[in-house]
Amino acid sequence: MQSADPDPYQAVRDEMAGLRHQVIGVRGCVIAGVDGLLILNEPTIGVEPHDVAALAAGAYGLSRTTGGVLGQGSFSEVTIRSQNGYLAVYAVGELALLAVIGDSGSNIARLHLEARPVTQRLADMLTIDASHPFG
Repeated sequence: MQSADPDPYQAVRDEMAGLRHQVIGVRGCVIAGVDGLLILNEPTIGVEPHDVAALAAGAYGLSRTTGGVLGQGSFSEVTIRSQNGYLAVYAVGELALLAVIGDSGSNIARLHLEARPVTQRLADMLTIDASHPFG
């Protein structure tokens, strides 16, 4: 018996999986609102996706404020490097974020090259309600 409704987010999930397959060291992706609420995640991420969404929003907030104070424009992306890996956060339109978790073997330059066009495609696919109270 077939499922009556196909996954409406399959194309978005495919984009996230594509990053994991194209860039060595990528462990998984999360899409979050700029308010830190989880929108969508890959099941392979390996950590609590709600935590990653909140961390992405925190990184976004600090980066957005920094860009404003320094007169460098709106948020685009931020990368946090830790001893054993990375968290890269990219703007997906004005109200969403793509958070990518990578291990210490990640090629961050390659990730940036691959993720930037993905974020544009995701922005075209996702409709985020701007009237959301935290948006």
